[in-house]
Amino acid sequence: MATPRVIVLRAPGTNCDEETAAAWSLAGARPETWHVGRLLEEPHVLDLFQILTIPGGFSYGDDLGAGRILATHLARGLGDALRRFHDRGGLILGICNGFQVLVRCGLLPGGGDGKASSPATLAHNVSARFEARWVTLLPRPGVSPFVSFSEPLDLPVAHGEGRFLLADPSELQALDDSGRIVLKYADAEGRPTQDYPANPNGSPLAAAGVCDPTGRIFGLMPHPERFVSPLHHPRWTRLGDKLGREGHGLKVFRGAVESLR
Repeated sequence: MATPRVIVLRAPGTNCDEETAAAWSLAGARPETWHVGRLLEEPHVLDLFQILTIPGGFSYGDDLGAGRILATHLARGLGDALRRFHDRGGLILGICNGFQVLVRCGLLPGGGDGKASSPATLAHNVSARFEARWVTLLPRPGVSPFVSFSEPLDLPVAHGEGRFLLADPSELQALDDSGRIVLKYADAEGRPTQDYPANPNGSPLAAAGVCDPTGRIFGLMPHPERFVSPLHHPRWTRLGDKLGREGHGLKVFRGAVESLR
């Protein structure tokens, strides 16, 4: 498959769909942006794509909780299509609000396979306020095609509900032991941390991004689409060549594309 096709969903209130589509293009994929209402009318169209992305923003104003309304639409209107998509090897990426959607429609952490006995949520930040800042992330490659690199990342976050929790805290440790917490917030010494502000929401075990058992469903709170060029970094004039030729976030998209070729 030379050029994977990507469908980027948008809904009232999403605000990162065009940036996400642009990131997929830079990574070598062929993205299309679809309104969720259109896909609900034609769920069979999902069979034409290899990657589904739910971007960031504030879908439906987050009026009933972050991502909850869009999650309900997906679970009720696209449940069978999503399962078929995943079963045939499709990749699903949820960024920020998209991560919240994946959790609240049951696709993360267990992939909708019924194996996760402990429900998950993304709760309000410990700071009790909206956090918009840059963070450092430690990757754990080997499970998800979205995280195929080992170098730390700098990415921005912008969310009010990003604290990843499981109803049974012991299952969070099991999630980590299985390698499915694939991105962790890091401190200045490069160690996983729960300390604010390096961990902007207080997620236990420094969880910033998690995947399902197959690795093909991946959700993260930071925004990789907002750092696909070195010029996007707030310190690009000081860091210069240390940033590399591409923004760190592009690695997430490239890894997914390369896994399908």
